[in-house]
Amino acid sequence: MRALLAVSVVLFGLRLWAAAHVGFGDSEALYASWAIHPQPAYLDHPGLIGLVARAIGEGAAPTPARAHVITTFIATLLPWLVVAVARAAGAEKRHAATAGLVVAVVPEIAVGLFALTPDLLLAPLWLGALGLAIVGLAPRVETGDDVGPPASERLGPNLRTAGALLGAGLLAGVAASAKVSGLLLVAALIAAYVQIARSGGDARATSAARSLWPWAGIAAGAIVLVPFVYYEGHLGWPMLRHRFVDTQHGAGIAVQNLGALLGGQLVYLSPIVAWLALVTARDLVRRRNDDVVSRVLFWSFALPIVPLVLLCVWSPVAEPHWLAPPLLALPIHGARRASEAAAFLGKRLVRAATAMGAAFTALAYAWVLIPASAKLMPADVDPKADIASELYGWPQALESVREQMALAATPVDPEGREVIVVGPHWTICAQLHAALPGVHVGCATSIPDDFDRWLPRETWRRADNVLFVTDSRFPGDGADQLPLLVRVSQSRVRILRGGRTARVFDLYLYSRRQGADLAPRPSPAALHASAPAHHGDTEALAARTLLATDPGHDSHPYPSRDLDLAARGFRLWERGQR
Repeated sequence: MRALLAVSVVLFGLRLWAAAHVGFGDSEALYASWAIHPQPAYLDHPGLIGLVARAIGEGAAPTPARAHVITTFIATLLPWLVVAVARAAGAEKRHAATAGLVVAVVPEIAVGLFALTPDLLLAPLWLGALGLAIVGLAPRVETGDDVGPPASERLGPNLRTAGALLGAGLLAGVAASAKVSGLLLVAALIAAYVQIARSGGDARATSAARSLWPWAGIAAGAIVLVPFVYYEGHLGWPMLRHRFVDTQHGAGIAVQNLGALLGGQLVYLSPIVAWLALVTARDLVRRRNDDVVSRVLFWSFALPIVPLVLLCVWSPVAEPHWLAPPLLALPIHGARRASEAAAFLGKRLVRAATAMGAAFTALAYAWVLIPASAKLMPADVDPKADIASELYGWPQALESVREQMALAATPVDPEGREVIVVGPHWTICAQLHAALPGVHVGCATSIPDDFDRWLPRETWRRADNVLFVTDSRFPGDGADQLPLLVRVSQSRVRILRGGRTARVFDLYLYSRRQGADLAPRPSPAALHASAPAHHGDTEALAARTLLATDPGHDSHPYPSRDLDLAARGFRLWERGQR
């Protein structure tokens, strides 16, 4: 228990440090954007994560720092929830603590749950439902170090059973409202209840499974899902179409997909932890009918894992963490079997798995939090390959975005906030939308996305002023998306990490204003040759601003006051041309 406590304290401090220094990942930014548009469902997931993000942001998109403080607490507490469920399942205290320790250091939990994602909600809800189902069906489990009857039994086993089974079904339904894979947990609970009710084994468990309470819990979980199902059905099931059609070009059973799945588990779990999970899963399958707890754990693992593996082997866009929820049954089973001195759970194997998981986690945090780590990448490797880069650079890019928007300012809109900001892909659009409250953001993703519902493309393409923001991952300047507008300004922001270019942002301001429609953008030389003499220094500053924003130049160093002056000078020049 002391080791788990020490690891929890270290990871808690590390996560708090990260919360103060990194921004949102691209997917996190999308979920933060959902806070601005509360809905029962989105194209990628049900709406619970959007509601949580909205609560964190107090009615708006949360800041990265604020969101990551919340994720820090949840991620730190999750291994202790594993301990609690293992204890409820009958594991001795020290073996339950060991299970929690392994879970705490696994990269999939130690790093992955730092992010504001549906998995952050799904993991504790899944464990909670599993634990309550075990408590409800096996209300007294001998752990070898219990003294006297548990307090919950003194309150009355019937009340305990009813409350636990009601809670299990309810939490499973809430889990499904966080991520659709939670529906597999609902199905697993139903399968476990049916098998236990028909088994004729433990009389108390059989009686509980045949009672009203497990099915009342399932019904309570189903009620939670009514808004989600109604919303999807009313719109023609857009999530299904998006997940299984629009995003699945090239889908099909493929060896490449299988390799990505297996390789992903080696990285997300670490190799020895992956092996430990494999041997534990094999033992769980073999002993699935030993007792009530084994049946619950087996169904919560086996029923979800099969369709998820098939989906990952079929889909070219599958991600390794999709398998994580059913794997949560394994440390609980391992803790129970360790209490029985199972041969496959040798101390050396468990210690090696813990050490390797901790090493992988430490390496991941070091790579993200130490800028100099970027120097370790070979010089010929594209910076886009370093996914840590998406956590950096947006504050500088957003400053340049605001400067470009100010160039289209009017007396009514002195900050240019009526400018519509557009990105070439949802990853860019989400970061912009989450960070620019009150600004309209459109998106030019090659397939329909949530932004098409919030701001249709035909709307932003007809706007008077559009700022197109992209980075080095996406080619193009947005001109093909805005045929009715003319580019009037551009800038570039180069982000350095560890002394190397991590990413480059390009910003292109398009306008429908009269001067832009009547004449092409003047060259800096033309400004000097044709402008009236009384423009003086103001006109020269406009020329320097245009020079600084030509392709190949980094973002210009002029303060916002000078930019306003330059914009006024440019408008004076336009009037002179007329």
